[in-house]
Amino acid sequence: MARSVTPEEAIEAIRGSGGARPGCRALHAKGALYRGTFAATPEAARLSRARHLDGSPVPALIRFSNGSGNPAQRDGVPGVRGMAVKFTLPHGSTTDVSAQTARLFVSSTPDGFVDLLKAMRPGLTAPLRVGKYFLTHPRLLRALPVLREAGKVPESYATIDYHGLHAFRWIGADGGARFVRYHWIPATGERISGPATRGAGPDFLTEELDARLANGPVWFDFRVQIAGPDDSTVDPSAPWDSTQVVTVGTLEITGRDTERERGGDIVVFDPMRVTDGIEPSDDPVLHFRTLAYSASVKLRSGVDRGAEAPPV
Repeated sequence: MARSVTPEEAIEAIRGSGGARPGCRALHAKGALYRGTFAATPEAARLSRARHLDGSPVPALIRFSNGSGNPAQRDGVPGVRGMAVKFTLPHGSTTDVSAQTARLFVSSTPDGFVDLLKAMRPGLTAPLRVGKYFLTHPRLLRALPVLREAGKVPESYATIDYHGLHAFRWIGADGGARFVRYHWIPATGERISGPATRGAGPDFLTEELDARLANGPVWFDFRVQIAGPDDSTVDPSAPWDSTQVVTVGTLEITGRDTERERGGDIVVFDPMRVTDGIEPSDDPVLHFRTLAYSASVKLRSGVDRGAEAPPV
């Protein structure tokens, strides 16, 4: 797969646009880890032979986050939010799902994403640069309403939908296969910001979720959207027309994780970390992400992921 942009160049572009602080994740720097349990539906087992989809309860590590690379950003600032889930399989390995409030990515390629970040660099010429970028990338203009909706401040991390940007090939026990995109849907229904969030503290999303969990679990439905014949499986900036959606499991979140990311422990939620029964699509942004994560880990911790990183 040809690439002209390196992961280091991507992180440098993120830094130039105001993100990627030293010692932190390049993006989604501010977040908190939680523990939970996932149980798949019978429909999941028919769609994929993956072990965490056979219906048995599976331990899950969940991270909710703001999208910015600034770990001190106030929760009330508009922006994309993230929900990443790491499933621990029966034999001890893990597989990850990465989702965010935006249904679409801003570009079909890593190069286009980096070009946009460069255009958004703060400065007097920023409006001119951004305007020129939109002129040369007219499809992004059509995606702006979707991206604007994704940036609205939620009432809670537990009351907003999260969407996977990429397509994955699910393979059933019978060998049948289909491409899907992921969606996490809160059991309470989606609720965006209201009067209660105005003037709230800088960390109100985490504080609200902690208080909510003190009164009982939080639940999300895991749904997959099955690709139609004309839906692109390689372009994360292209919406899907398919309306075929299947609920494939339920995630129960019970409380804060108090064990991980202490001392030198590093947690990476990498959508390329798949397992038997699930294959990544040929989406170039998806494959680039694991390289960018490795570069980010190296920059913030000095640790080389090595064999821990999924192959691309």
